[in-house]
Amino acid sequence: MKNFISAADVTDIDSLVAKALAYKADPLKDKNLGANKRVGMLFLNPSMRTRLSTQIAAQNLGAEPIVFNVDKEGWALEFEEEAIMSGNTVEHVKDAAPIMGNYFDVLCIRTFPSLKNKEDDYSELYIKQFIKYSGIPVVSLESATLHPLQSLTDIITITESLEAQRTTRKPRIVLTWAPHVKALPQCVANSFSQWVNAWGKADFVITHPEDYELDTRFTKGATITHDQDSALKDADFVYVKNWSTYADYGKIYNNDPEWMLTNEKLQATNNAKVMHCLPVRRNVELSDEILDGPSSIVTREASNRVWAAQAVLAEILRHKR
Repeated sequence: MKNFISAADVTDIDSLVAKALAYKADPLKDKNLGANKRVGMLFLNPSMRTRLSTQIAAQNLGAEPIVFNVDKEGWALEFEEEAIMSGNTVEHVKDAAPIMGNYFDVLCIRTFPSLKNKEDDYSELYIKQFIKYSGIPVVSLESATLHPLQSLTDIITITESLEAQRTTRKPRIVLTWAPHVKALPQCVANSFSQWVNAWGKADFVITHPEDYELDTRFTKGATITHDQDSALKDADFVYVKNWSTYADYGKIYNNDPEWMLTNEKLQATNNAKVMHCLPVRRNVELSDEILDGPSSIVTREASNRVWAAQAVLAEILRHKR
């Protein structure tokens, strides 16, 4: 693995999941793999779980993680080629990225979409420019359209749950839209869809209100319905996430509280486990009764972020040898 930007960078998802679970069983088994290596972590927007879990993962491998909050501590970066930098940007990525390539062995980057211009966001210019000019492996800590470490974590958590149940039955996995107080990007929903489809071991259903269709590049292979009740029937896992509109980009067309998942709705499922990437707005996206009840596996899911990051960093460090 040279870079980790999407599911397309992984040749064998099950193998990577197995490596992550092996690290969960023995976190320090490769504690010298990253010896004398530095992992740069650049944040163009805030983070909690992604930042902390990736730092811990790097340390478990013996590498030194160095965090830099570009949005608060650094110069405003320019990413456009041939830009005339007479505005607010102070430094071009063409100048900054090669320096990062000399400072670090692996570069982890978190960006965020503007939700104003779909073409710009979906071009993934920011992360592509770092890949182009840094000269070292790049790991996405979330980009304008995808969140691969979160999605790998989700597959790890689902696999772990299925193994605990000792079942080989193909699970029914439902991604359901949830209401929110503001417009959120499609990153997590896109990424979860991409990874579940690439994994290919589930009956995958996406349910959302009308006008909330996602980019078909990520959802192709899933069953899509506007009927949440029918989608939830016999579900084994329910992934809850809000996203804004894709076609008329970045809008809120529907904020119907009836889309919030409750225990009553879960009665139609196959004792489904409920997942969410966090942070979550309680009693808006998800009810207290679910989050604090036995159906929720969100804490385990978030804790597994360490092992997802550790598996990815280990693969990249091995590739660099």
